[in-house]
Amino acid sequence: MANASIQLTESAAARLAGLIAEKGNAALKLRARVDGCGCAGFQYLFSLDDAVREGDITVSDAGATLVVDALSYPHLVGSQIDCLEGSGGAHFIVVNPNEEVGCEC
Repeated sequence: MANASIQLTESAAARLAGLIAEKGNAALKLRARVDGCGCAGFQYLFSLDDAVREGDITVSDAGATLVVDALSYPHLVGSQIDCLEGSGGAHFIVVNPNEEVGCEC
């Protein structure tokens, strides 16, 4: 693992490999972004991207590459990105031990 601060599980890496094969573009990477924080905690957004922009941080783990923008990265440090598959399909999730969830509304 090039950067131990964010971990990709084998399941997440396998799902990403499947998506890359499906799209036929070996340059694709998983891009993660934190979009705000509310009562339910952080909202995580994922997309496939073949670009690494200035200021992006790349994390290679389990044979896959994750790209995170500089603003989102501090919120993801210490997290694990996994993939859950169920009857509704597959989706990436973030297990973030640093996230405090609670509503004070």
